[in-house]
Amino acid sequence: MKGEKFPSSQDHPLPLHERYVDYCDSGSLRGSVRSSQNVAMVFFRIHNAGSSFTLTVRKHVNPFPCNVISQSPEGSYTMVIPQQHRNCSFSIIYPVEIDVSEFSLGHYNKYPKRSMPGCAESGDFVQLLGGSGIDTSKLLPITDLCVSFTGPTHMKIGCDNTVVRMVSSGRFVSRVSFSYKLLDSKELQTIKLNNVEDFCFNN
Repeated sequence: MKGEKFPSSQDHPLPLHERYVDYCDSGSLRGSVRSSQNVAMVFFRIHNAGSSFTLTVRKHVNPFPCNVISQSPEGSYTMVIPQQHRNCSFSIIYPVEIDVSEFSLGHYNKYPKRSMPGCAESGDFVQLLGGSGIDTSKLLPITDLCVSFTGPTHMKIGCDNTVVRMVSSGRFVSRVSFSYKLLDSKELQTIKLNNVEDFCFNN
């Protein structure tokens, strides 16, 4: 993880020191911890042979997951923020071909498909980000979308990490649907040679 956190501090409702719990003493610890995200990470170090610890995990149903790391090299996903003031990201940790098939914001439903510079001023938008780390605040913007549309927007992104990030003011129901698949080595080489639809090789 290169010392980076996902999601970044600007996209998480809790301060950094409240996102982690340290257990350093031996003995029976019965305290429970509830993850504030969809994935809980456990870092551990055992110095002595024969030492061990036991974890019990219980899954909670989350109808509107936020901040997800892809578990497969290809798939499809729909991200929905139901009138909540929050930022959500879907991180794909390899170079991908991505198709955004639907994007819906309550305040721009009547306008044609297009991307706009300065989408941040609208308060509700979707970003495509790329880079080599997982911290979304350190990734480079590829494009912003802040006008609703239905129909494919296709891109090939040769970055180590590609993120679909949705920012919501909480005033509307925001929705974005997309599919993705891993770029093979031949496609990556073509992008690198032709410098088409990609910027990661130059940054």
